[in-house]
Amino acid sequence: MTDAYLDIETTGIDFNQQITVIGIYLDEDGDGRIVQLMGDEIKPDALRLALEGVETIYTYNGSRFDLPFIQRRLGVDLCLYHRHHDLMYDCWRENLRGGLKKVEVRLGIDRETSGISGLDAVRLWWRYQGGDQNALKTLLHYNREDCQNLEVLRAKLKDGAWRRGWA
Repeated sequence: MTDAYLDIETTGIDFNQQITVIGIYLDEDGDGRIVQLMGDEIKPDALRLALEGVETIYTYNGSRFDLPFIQRRLGVDLCLYHRHHDLMYDCWRENLRGGLKKVEVRLGIDRETSGISGLDAVRLWWRYQGGDQNALKTLLHYNREDCQNLEVLRAKLKDGAWRRGWA
């Protein structure tokens, strides 16, 4: 069984904007690997291939943002092919409100790209479009951590240790 942790980066929050990166962290029976589609690589067939064999896709706010954005921009309804589980709603049930970064801080989930926001991700993309390769490296690192930290978040929610102050 393969689970996927998916996060996208875009040029803005309006569904008419472009997807710049689709990050997918694949947990294949305990071994993880990252797939990142960016720019012109973001095509329906490439996304389907990257998710081949995936049973469940995990996101944070993916029900309202990532999956509708993908459907609007690529014409792919991932819920037709995979189960989807939005971890944001699990967090809400545990009174963990706010964006992913805020929840990560509350649960003690580390990130090397702390301080970078979704707005910064937009700016990084445009800097890359202007020729800044370091901006692309930072953007991809940020996206990779978003995806990988979804797996950590899921484990912490399942374990429940954070409720006892053991985050």
